[in-house]
Amino acid sequence: MAIAPSLSPAAIAVNRFGLGARPGEPLPADPRGWLANQADPRASTYQPMPPALSGQPSSAALAVRFAERQRALRDASDADKPAVRKQYSEQIRDAYRDAVDARVTSALTTTTPFIERLVHFWANHFAVSIEKPPVAMLAGSFENEAIRPHVLGRFEDMLVAAERHPAMQIFLDQARSIGPDSPAVMRNPDKRRGLNENLAREIMELHTLGVRSGYTQADVTEFARALTGWSLGAMTATAANKPNDPTPPGQFVFRPRLHEPGVRTVMGTQYAQANEAQPLAVLHDLANARATAHHVAEKLARHFVADTPPPALVDRLANVFNDTGGDLPSVYRALIDAPEAWPPAPAKFKTPWDWTVSSLRGLGRTDLQGVRAAPLLTQLGQQVWRPGSPAGYDDIAASWAAPDALVRRVELAQRFAARAGDRLDARTLGPQLLPGALSDATANAVSRAESAPTALALLLVSPDFLRR
Repeated sequence: MAIAPSLSPAAIAVNRFGLGARPGEPLPADPRGWLANQADPRASTYQPMPPALSGQPSSAALAVRFAERQRALRDASDADKPAVRKQYSEQIRDAYRDAVDARVTSALTTTTPFIERLVHFWANHFAVSIEKPPVAMLAGSFENEAIRPHVLGRFEDMLVAAERHPAMQIFLDQARSIGPDSPAVMRNPDKRRGLNENLAREIMELHTLGVRSGYTQADVTEFARALTGWSLGAMTATAANKPNDPTPPGQFVFRPRLHEPGVRTVMGTQYAQANEAQPLAVLHDLANARATAHHVAEKLARHFVADTPPPALVDRLANVFNDTGGDLPSVYRALIDAPEAWPPAPAKFKTPWDWTVSSLRGLGRTDLQGVRAAPLLTQLGQQVWRPGSPAGYDDIAASWAAPDALVRRVELAQRFAARAGDRLDARTLGPQLLPGALSDATANAVSRAESAPTALALLLVSPDFLRR
């Protein structure tokens, strides 16, 4: 009778909490301590901007580039406009691809893979989409500026940074929102853009409280009114014609003239603060709400433990979140200490992103060797920073285990393995990458493969490697 594969605690730490094992790299002798050290702001070697990302442009620099693109289009003759559009479309594409390559390289070289995984988790929680060209330029900077600096801090700080970032503001149309009774409209009634509720709704539904948590449509509208005035320096061609606006392109700014005056009532609480203090007060209460603690705890437990997370674990994580005022390292530590997070059976099916990163790490890669990562992830069905909705990508097996999706992984595994050539022996690599979890069936298939690349490809698409 075959023995069911069973991950050791060290393998769980590296594969379930981290980003995957690497050949020749010893497993941690103290798995829980290894993870806890990464999550301790005082001891962690985590770098918010590691060398792999240090060359990436800031959102400020990227916004200036986009504004220049708009002005060039405005000034070009009708005959030249197609060429200018093509040139700048290629620049947007290249900026996006460069950011994805940097993200993958960071995942391959990080010394704190648990925290790097958390960066990816939070970037998906506060999802933006490259469907809008300005966001395609800014998505990498969003992760670098709004997520990475706060991943070992307080949830509220990350929340405010994410909502104010130009990528989020543009994605959810906040810069277009004007208070119906704001000074700008009172002075010029022809300003018809009106109130936009997108950001308010997604903050409540996705980023904080979660669905069916007690808020109403009236609460969304009131919160949207409080958020009016949150804006950006203009990135359009007409920005150059506004010398009285000193705000650089794409930079967050609060514009009192656009803010809806008056007291707002959100979920039974009145907010009488003036100007930007009002939306910040609402965000503070949302960040510290019990429903938010439960929503965040459930998503963390789903990502690290099981598609249907244990309710008792979710409650414990939520209690820590509440008791510490949303101190994220404390929540991570509670997750590390939870017995439910350490079952020996691999419970989570790898998303295309997880599988790609763990495959490259498993092959010993520390760079992309000239290959562009963005097209690979698109081929696998998880285009980076384009989840299809503000809810982000799903985190359950049913979304990723379809037969056609697995066929695409087989094709990519063959390409990865062909590049490795005869450098790696899958028969010895398998036990290193999957200690205790390499099944007899996978070991036999690998040992009987007709070539070293074929054996590697079989290992990478085996049921054992597809889970963590």
